[in-house]
Amino acid sequence: MIADRHDALAAIDRAWATICSECMGVLGSELHYQAMIYHALREAGVPVDQLAMNVKQEIENVRSELFKRYDLRKNEAYRGGFEPIPDVVIFSRAVNGDWRRRQARETVKCMLSVIEVKASERPKARLTAGEVALDIRKLAAHRTEIQHLGSDFHPVMLVIDSARDAAERMTEQALVTSRELARTLGVEWRYVSPTEQQVNRPISVSMASES
Repeated sequence: MIADRHDALAAIDRAWATICSECMGVLGSELHYQAMIYHALREAGVPVDQLAMNVKQEIENVRSELFKRYDLRKNEAYRGGFEPIPDVVIFSRAVNGDWRRRQARETVKCMLSVIEVKASERPKARLTAGEVALDIRKLAAHRTEIQHLGSDFHPVMLVIDSARDAAERMTEQALVTSRELARTLGVEWRYVSPTEQQVNRPISVSMASES
């Protein structure tokens, strides 16, 4: 059982070596890597009724500036909220293994950790800092909304930069920029490529875990 956010983070730590070794062993899409991360987390002890992928949620009367902008892009008749779909979620037991679309307003209250996955897929092109920044900002905005609802979760940005050709992987400057943005917004940063691994957990979370 994953009882709280501390347990969720411990499970992510246990799964990390498997995520790195197995995701670097194949070339696939973001969705494929999400499935591999799901499998690694299950192997690391996250119960089947507390782990989900691509869970559609519904947040009314959004507060964050980013989600407000997303809401304004919709037809006026459909405005009034935003529907985030996080990639991988570790839930509390309160979710009762039910994250169907009909539960979209309830699942937001039961999240312990949300992992957003970004992968290098395009030929002769790299993931850019701008692309990664958008997902980092979405994670931070999602967390802001959940905090306004009286709950909280630990956000993780996980980049799978598996391209064999170094010319198709993120540049060092893009990595520095992305990692710093994650740090500034309180988002855990994880990165893996064929040549390196990076893990940067927000200091406040690390201190809380050690206490």
